[in-house]
Amino acid sequence: MSPAQHALPPLRSLLFSGLLALCALPWGNPARADAVSQVQGLSKAGLLVQEAGKAVVSHNPDLPLMPASTMKVLTALAAIDTWGRDYHFETDFYQDGQGRLWVKGRADPYLVSEELDLIAQGLKSAGVKRVAGLGLDDSYFDKDVEIAGRSATDNPYDAPVTALAANFNTVNLVRSGATVSSAEPQTPLTDTARRFGKMGGAGTQRVNLKQRPTAVGYFGELLAAKLQAAGIQVSGGQEIAPMPGGAKLVYRHKNTRTLAAMLTPTLKYSNNFVANALFLRLADPQGKGRVSIAGAQRAMTDFARRKFKWADFKIEDGAGLSRGNRLSARQLVDVMNAFAPNRDLMPVQDGNPGVRAKTGTLTGVSAYAGYVRRDGTWTPFALLINQPVDAGLRRRVASALVR
Repeated sequence: MSPAQHALPPLRSLLFSGLLALCALPWGNPARADAVSQVQGLSKAGLLVQEAGKAVVSHNPDLPLMPASTMKVLTALAAIDTWGRDYHFETDFYQDGQGRLWVKGRADPYLVSEELDLIAQGLKSAGVKRVAGLGLDDSYFDKDVEIAGRSATDNPYDAPVTALAANFNTVNLVRSGATVSSAEPQTPLTDTARRFGKMGGAGTQRVNLKQRPTAVGYFGELLAAKLQAAGIQVSGGQEIAPMPGGAKLVYRHKNTRTLAAMLTPTLKYSNNFVANALFLRLADPQGKGRVSIAGAQRAMTDFARRKFKWADFKIEDGAGLSRGNRLSARQLVDVMNAFAPNRDLMPVQDGNPGVRAKTGTLTGVSAYAGYVRRDGTWTPFALLINQPVDAGLRRRVASALVR
């Protein structure tokens, strides 16, 4: 072969050098680098990967973007920092001089049907044998509390957030012809649930309870059914109002789930109700005052400033529903670094145990933030895309980052 044949043409030489450099990148396989390269070509996207505190992949890391549901990790971090992983939320039950049982709601987000069974048994063990109706005190939240970004759909993720709520303010029903039944053996059918079932289509449906009074009233119906099933006589109707003075505490229920046990499914299934209930409660961690949406936004903003010294960001809700939220990829990586001791609470990516991360999705928004396992070490990353892309791109990026 002649010396001229040994010399590569300039273009081929450039391509060859680029290929060698690409093979040397942390993701190793040039084909896998395509997803990362695609993100780096987007103007409304931010990507940051850190190893030992240093950026190894970076694209618009300080661009404020809509985080969608990756916001839930910041809310989870604030909750753990405030109460600790082993914290249990409490709900108080009082009885007035007329025998009415009052429930004082303080935003326990996990009062599901099974927990109401335990409440009924707890009241029975406390000596409550009969109640002259129910009083439902939801006044812990201001009347004008409305989550930014919440829509008026029937979908469970649009459920209203109330200080007193059963089953995340949703009902799970089956309709066959004119017959409506509960889709859950642990949840008896109530009048409100039957009414929602008749408004829906055939088959199984989980829908949200739409409005705050309806949701609180449903809690009372379900609790009454549970009390009767436990052998406690319930007479009279229900009243939604602040609890009167002079009522005596008869039972304090501590939720059987720890905060950590609540956060794992919240992050896995992206439960907006739980995230925003925590967001609101964080405005009054001791549960002794009254909560407004402005107070909750202020409390979370103050937490982020104290924790991270951030300047350019905006928080309007704790679940990422609002299109007014703004975080950068760098700020999300700050969150992941702080959340690292609680990495076990993060969802594992399907088919890739080397990725533990939270997705975020809104129209025109695709986000992913968490950790990728590289050389035996969990590395934080954040990806925010605020323009239309292939829905699978974020997972391909994460997979590419796993060496």
